[in-house]
Amino acid sequence: MKLSYAVVLSSLLAVGSVFAAKAPPPISDAEFNQAKQIFFERCAGCHGVLRKGATGKPLTPDITLEKGTEYLKVFINFGSPAGMPAWGASGDLSETEVDLMARYIQHEPPVPPEFSIADMKATWKVLVPPEARPTEKLNIFDIDDAFSVTLRDSGEIALIDSDTKKMITIIKTGYAVHISRMSASGRYLYVIGRDAKINLIDLWMEIPETVAEIKVGMEARSVETSKFKGWEDKYAIAGTYWPPQYVIMDGDTLEPKKVVSTRGMTVDTQEFHQEPRVAAIIASHERPEFIINVKETGKILLVNYEDLANLKTTSIDAARYLHDGGWNSTKRYFMSAANKSNKIAVVDSKEGMLEALVEVSSIPHPGRGANFIDPKFGPVWATSHLGDASISLIGTDPEGHPENAWKVVRTLQGQGGGSLFIKTHPNSNNLWVDTALNPDTSMSQSIAVFDTRNLEAGFVVIPIAEMANLGEGPKRVVQPEYNRFGDEIWFSVWNGKDQTSAIVILDDKTRRLKSVIKDERLVTPTGKFNVYNTTHDVY
Repeated sequence: MKLSYAVVLSSLLAVGSVFAAKAPPPISDAEFNQAKQIFFERCAGCHGVLRKGATGKPLTPDITLEKGTEYLKVFINFGSPAGMPAWGASGDLSETEVDLMARYIQHEPPVPPEFSIADMKATWKVLVPPEARPTEKLNIFDIDDAFSVTLRDSGEIALIDSDTKKMITIIKTGYAVHISRMSASGRYLYVIGRDAKINLIDLWMEIPETVAEIKVGMEARSVETSKFKGWEDKYAIAGTYWPPQYVIMDGDTLEPKKVVSTRGMTVDTQEFHQEPRVAAIIASHERPEFIINVKETGKILLVNYEDLANLKTTSIDAARYLHDGGWNSTKRYFMSAANKSNKIAVVDSKEGMLEALVEVSSIPHPGRGANFIDPKFGPVWATSHLGDASISLIGTDPEGHPENAWKVVRTLQGQGGGSLFIKTHPNSNNLWVDTALNPDTSMSQSIAVFDTRNLEAGFVVIPIAEMANLGEGPKRVVQPEYNRFGDEIWFSVWNGKDQTSAIVILDDKTRRLKSVIKDERLVTPTGKFNVYNTTHDVY
């Protein structure tokens, strides 16, 4: 049957009108650049630089155009119980910015440039060479029990003295420091911002300060140092979200020595992925190796740093969307969350192989996790979740409790989803679980705590934000962190950039308020890292 020219033309016009209706909403060059910066600061960590999704859902135009601006504005404004923050309702984004982001994500994402070793060296500075640094500790502080605190939106860290609860110093860093890591000796503090800037800080100086710095990419989350016996403080390593690669550096100067791409095939569909980001990195105590999580491909790399010119790497197929994790209590087994696969990958660092893949609940996000003795099941490692209220306890003692090893032996129910960190200490009977990203403020502003001796009793809620007495603001309570001795537990009360934030400290045994740190320089505190616990992997 022949179609008339008029019918064909009518059909083409109809198709054209459909495509026209799907054109992205208008956005000016200035708006696009503003939105690109907001996306980097607030969104890229979960959704990816190219917006293909990981912890968060994909936000590519083929999806977002179908949703439309009004739908996207509601989602950005109010978030979800599965971990999407309520960016508008919390005050982090204005009504105008919410509208801008809803329009921006309907456009094609810009592709950032690559970042070579030459680019890194152009940013590398040794401010105080090793030979000019102190030969002994010059300050009066108990550095072992100090805290490195991320001041997210001011691009700084605060060093806080645990004894006096006073600021030792404020150090300018990259934007939104993601983690602080310690050298094996406990002398050097390494911090990395989301903008991939690394600061090397000498804690022996009269007032600790940056002695070297480098920018290793466009976006990053992880830094670590060599800890195997005989290699202490020798190397540092950083992994980037963009470009997807890692770099090994000299431990005392940050001079870049070796850059390796992580682009490659995924473990499930065996398809090439152009943005497999480096998430957690941990230093092995069993071998001279770094253990690297490659998020999108689902591979865990064991990188031997004995000979950088002839680099030996073991690639372990785990599960996609590897994120964070930590050691079990023996520091032999690395417990790594593959969060969107709802699995914990267990790597035997001694044998260099995958021990197990353990099914858990929705979107595990353990931080380093929590090790303790379950009264019924023996040694366990625990993770909380972004996607639901559950807390999974996994048996970790294949020799003493083989029947429980690498299984979820107990599931607890916490306050709700949106948990970022779970924490305990070898000297404590408490298990603390935050719910910082839950859209219900009663949950995001409080903490749940379990007694590890009586887990069946459930949790007690402690109103941490109320204790801080800050007034207006989102006041998200995030990342419980112990002091060295395990008798104090510190919480960040993360408020808006222009609002007052605080750190609330409880006596761990009584669970009662011990101190509140308020200081106008304490801008949006989030992660806190105790020097001793970070050096010795105590969690």
